[in-house]
Amino acid sequence: MIPKHLPKAEWLDNPDVQTIFAVLDGQAGKTRAVGGIVRDTLMGRWRPEADIDMATELLPVVVMQRAKAAGIATYPTGIDHGTVTLRLNETSVEVTTLRRDVLTDGRHAQVQFGTDWTEDAKRRDFTMNALYCDFDGTLFDPLKGAGDALNGRVRFIGNAAERIAEDGLRVYRFFRFSASHGEEKLDAEGLSACQLAVGQLDHLSAERVGSEMIRMLGLPKIALTVAVMNEIGLLTLSRHDLAAVLRYEVLGGHSPSARLALVAAGDIDALQTRWRLSNAVVEAARHVADAAALMAEDRVVLGVYRYDEDAVEGMAVAAAQNNWPRDRLMEAAREISRLPDPKLPIAGGDVVARGVAPGPEVGETLARLEALWVDSAFSLSRDELWERLGR
Repeated sequence: MIPKHLPKAEWLDNPDVQTIFAVLDGQAGKTRAVGGIVRDTLMGRWRPEADIDMATELLPVVVMQRAKAAGIATYPTGIDHGTVTLRLNETSVEVTTLRRDVLTDGRHAQVQFGTDWTEDAKRRDFTMNALYCDFDGTLFDPLKGAGDALNGRVRFIGNAAERIAEDGLRVYRFFRFSASHGEEKLDAEGLSACQLAVGQLDHLSAERVGSEMIRMLGLPKIALTVAVMNEIGLLTLSRHDLAAVLRYEVLGGHSPSARLALVAAGDIDALQTRWRLSNAVVEAARHVADAAALMAEDRVVLGVYRYDEDAVEGMAVAAAQNNWPRDRLMEAAREISRLPDPKLPIAGGDVVARGVAPGPEVGETLARLEALWVDSAFSLSRDELWERLGR
C-alpha cells in the first residue's frame, strides 16, 4: 500500500518551513516540498541535516518579493534556472519554479518556467526523485515513483537513454543511488543505457564526476556496484583492486578517504586530475595510503606517529590490499590500542636549553630524539631520551 501522507517528520513540523509554505501559497497547492527530503522521509531515511527543496508555480521574482515582504532572507543562488534560496532563522530552503527542458546538450539545459507539475516531474532523473508533498505531508506522486522508492528500485523516468542524453552525469548518479537507495540492485534498463553511454561521457565536468564518486565512496555498501561500473568500463580497476575494495567493505569500512586510496591503485595524483578532487580530499587519501604502506611493512608504531587517526584506516586498507589473515589484523589493532598518545615530550626550546645552538643542529637533534622515541613505541621519558642521546 502506498501511503497518502508522509510519515511524521520533524522538518515538516518546523514552524519556519510552514511559514515559507504559507508565504508561497502552499495551502493552495502552489508550492510543495520535492525530491530527496520527500523520498527519504517516505523511506524512513530522513536525517536532520538533509537539505529541504521546494518546487513552486510562482516565478522567481514573485518568490523573492513575497519572501522579502515577510522578512525572509533571499539569495538568488540559481536564478537563471529558477532557483532562489530562502533563509528564515536557522532554516534554509531552496525554492525552484516549475520548469521543463527546452534544449539540452548533455551537460546544461535551457528551461522554460511553467505551472505543470507533471512536466516538472518528467525532467527529473529517477522516479523516486519525482516525489512531492504538500504543507501537511500529503504525498503528490505524478509519475508513480513512491512504489519504486519503497521497493528500493532506482528507475529512470521514461526512456533511460533519453534521460542520460539530457545529462550524462546521470550515469554516475544511477550507480550512486543504486548503492545508497537500491541495495545495489541495478535496474536492467537503466544499466543497459548506462553501458551504452560509457564512451560518450568525456564532455562531463571532472568536478561533477568527482563529486558523485566521492559521495558514493562514503556509502556503507558499494563493492558490487563498483564491480559493475568496472565491468562496463566506467572504472578501470584490476582484479586485485576490486578484491581489496570488497575485503575493505567486509571489514566494515566505509571511509571515502580509504576507498579513494583503494581505487586509486597507487596513483592518487592521476585520480585527482581525472576527477578534479580538492587538495584536502586527496591529502586525506594519501595519508591513509601512506599509513597502509607502513602497516604492510609491520611499522605500526611509525604509522601511528606520522598519521595518527588515519593509521586505523591505513591498517584496514593494508589488510584489504594484502589479504591479511584475521590473526594479523587483530594483532595490529591490539598494537595500536596499546600505544599512548604519540606526542614527543621534547621541543626545540628544550634542545636549545641543553646547549645546542639555534639552527640546523636543533632540527637534527630533534630528529634523532624522535627516532629513539618512535623505536621505543613512545615509551621513553624526557630524561631517558636525553640519556640515550648522551646529553
